[in-house]
Amino acid sequence: MLKLLALSLFQCALSALGQVFLKIAMSKAVKFEFTWTVIKSYLTNWNLLYSGLCMLGAMFTWFYILRHFEFSAAYPLTSFSYVLGVFAAMWFFGETVSPSRWLGLVLIVSGTFLLLK
Repeated sequence: MLKLLALSLFQCALSALGQVFLKIAMSKAVKFEFTWTVIKSYLTNWNLLYSGLCMLGAMFTWFYILRHFEFSAAYPLTSFSYVLGVFAAMWFFGETVSPSRWLGLVLIVSGTFLLLK
């Protein structure tokens, strides 16, 4: 169970980091049009590449988890990506988190542990 938890947290962290890179990439991106200049700007956006690599790593980690662990135990752990996403929003983007969101995170974590019992 500890191995599943560690792998799931790693998978969730990669997924959340991929979303952070995607947010950064999209904030720097120009409005999309089918012109060579715009397409080139997307293809040379390093944050977009890092986002894809993180998400690809998360996907392959998820493949491994699905192959080696019960789905009913593995799938609820993906909800930790929501928790990591909120911390990423605070850390990378300076967003403030309202008390109702903190309560939501507590409920997500509590519910996940109840599902795993």
